[in-house]
Amino acid sequence: MTTVHPNATAATPGPQLLTGAHGLAEQLAHNARTFPGKTAIVHPDGRNADGSVRYRELTYGQLQEQVDALADAFAGIGIGHGTRTVLMAAPGPDLFVLLFALLRRGAVPVVVDPGMGVRRMLHCYRAVGAEAFVGPPLAHAVRVLGRRAFSGVRVKVTLGRRWGWGGHTLAALRTGGPGGPPAERAEVGGEDLMMIGFTTGSTGPAKGVEYTHRMAAAMAAAVRAAHDRDRGEVSLVTLPLYGVFDLLFGSTLVLAPLAPSKVGRADPGPLVAAMLRYRVSTMFASPALLRRLADHLAAHSTELPDLRCVVSGGAPVPAEVVGTLRRVLDPGAAIHVSYGATEALPITSIESAEILARTAAMGPLGAGTCVGRPGPGTRVRIVEISDGPQPSWYDGLEVPEGTVGEIVVSGGQVSARYHAAPAADAAHKIHEEADGTRWHRTGDLGRLDAEGRLWFAGRRTQRVRTADGDLYTVACEGVFNAHPLVRRTALVGVGAAGAQRPVVCVETDPGLTDRQWLQLTAELRDLGAARPQTAGLDLFLRHPGFPVDVRHNAKIGREQLARWAAGRLDGSGRWRGRALRAVPLAGWAYLAAGLLHPVDQPVLAALWWIDAFLSVVVHAAQIPAALPRGRAAGHGPAATTALTMLYGATWWRRLPAAARPVAPLAPADALEVR
Repeated sequence: MTTVHPNATAATPGPQLLTGAHGLAEQLAHNARTFPGKTAIVHPDGRNADGSVRYRELTYGQLQEQVDALADAFAGIGIGHGTRTVLMAAPGPDLFVLLFALLRRGAVPVVVDPGMGVRRMLHCYRAVGAEAFVGPPLAHAVRVLGRRAFSGVRVKVTLGRRWGWGGHTLAALRTGGPGGPPAERAEVGGEDLMMIGFTTGSTGPAKGVEYTHRMAAAMAAAVRAAHDRDRGEVSLVTLPLYGVFDLLFGSTLVLAPLAPSKVGRADPGPLVAAMLRYRVSTMFASPALLRRLADHLAAHSTELPDLRCVVSGGAPVPAEVVGTLRRVLDPGAAIHVSYGATEALPITSIESAEILARTAAMGPLGAGTCVGRPGPGTRVRIVEISDGPQPSWYDGLEVPEGTVGEIVVSGGQVSARYHAAPAADAAHKIHEEADGTRWHRTGDLGRLDAEGRLWFAGRRTQRVRTADGDLYTVACEGVFNAHPLVRRTALVGVGAAGAQRPVVCVETDPGLTDRQWLQLTAELRDLGAARPQTAGLDLFLRHPGFPVDVRHNAKIGREQLARWAAGRLDGSGRWRGRALRAVPLAGWAYLAAGLLHPVDQPVLAALWWIDAFLSVVVHAAQIPAALPRGRAAGHGPAATTALTMLYGATWWRRLPAAARPVAPLAPADALEVR
């Protein structure tokens, strides 16, 4: 098996990217012809006898052989140019083989984040009108049950065992194929539709974003320019999209041994082991994963001498996470915080040196989060905040420098339209007739400073609209996040827009008692009163653990928090909690009654055994997850175990989430604007 190349040196040539006139599959084929024996993918493949992760490697030549063979097989079963194909596969080599085989045929993969839930996924697929479906058995079972959403599917490929729905299996396509001569290559590139990727829908309806081959090439070029990517890199991949970029660059990607939807709870140990073993030189990760990685490196005094570049994105990155990474990584390693969207990636980037020396101190002053400067070829403007469509650019639409407004962006890496969604296009696109520029409205709020840096202030739909004016979430939260006993905060509004009551939800440091919480709220009020943006914020609610997005485990679900806060304020949330706890108590009562007076009726006996399983086995299985929450609330292990066995999740899920001790920051009054 081929070994992974060591890190690139100054003499290593940069990635030879083809122009956007060529399809992405041709870029992979070019790399395979140029260096067929180089390792393309390193991926987890089970466990060794000692419990460590076992890995396998795939060269560029082997990868291209699989892509070509599968592309021919797809042609034989009717997947061709323009075929809209649902692609659902776990992160692994098969995902990349399937993707590039579809692209080689000119098919259009349709990608939906499964974390949005089955109902919303089905809505997305129905909107696209999928013609082919490639996925594991469970996904096909959902397809069969949701027939309306997949009425146009005529080609079915199962990744694994096929059940009763017919079609083809991936194994059969690989071994037998359709027979006959190889299919002709599809001529794709330029403005041909390459893929439809749906937004997560975390702050509104999910929308299908159209990616063309030219746009994808521009995205790859922008990533390369922003982060100085080199063909000799070894990249740790925690998000499949960045693995696609690695294959285009000709570098080696190492698939991280973690569940993509649980990066916020990933064990950093196997990640570090993989990084050391394969001499990883660059990685992209969400703030939630980087926080865990930084804490692990600090606690174990582990060095990663080959890691030269870390990129984070997906949500605002706390300054203390950047600071911890800066302390534990090699002084020469670059740490970039990037900002982008499903429709435009990347938009801006900033390096840790500037964050720690110049911009971090502004967050506690209510300035928001600095996300850096636009890259070459990317234009960013700030326009007036509006919840309605803005079809055309006009004089006066752009706000003065330093004023908060909506962030709009244009460039080669920006999607021109949504798929079959004219209403979404009208709401998110602005046409500038003077030069034909099509601006994308990100839905984010921010401002540009005198140095051309972009400051993120929050989402437009999440701003709190009070009778005295609008409050911007991220800008206000930075004031309270500066307190050393606060893990993070979330500003939400309760009530009708224009008359909302602002509420600050707070995740606290572990072990905070009720008395300390009362003292903390008083100190938070003082912090807020010292800043004009937060002077009127005086209502604080302690939350056990913020809901976050599935993709990055970092974007806070403020809509859910707003509903929770409304329930707490009107008392319904407290009553719901008591009502929920009555359910497990009733279960224990039924269990005890059955022990004292055994029943002979089969139905009642079956219910008793189900109750016993739920009350004993299921509650006991929750104890490991409940113990950290119990410690955070000041309960000992025995008390947490007893209460979890009694009440189950209705008790421990309402406790404060466990967190790390946060290094004390300077008081807000001592911070100076630089």
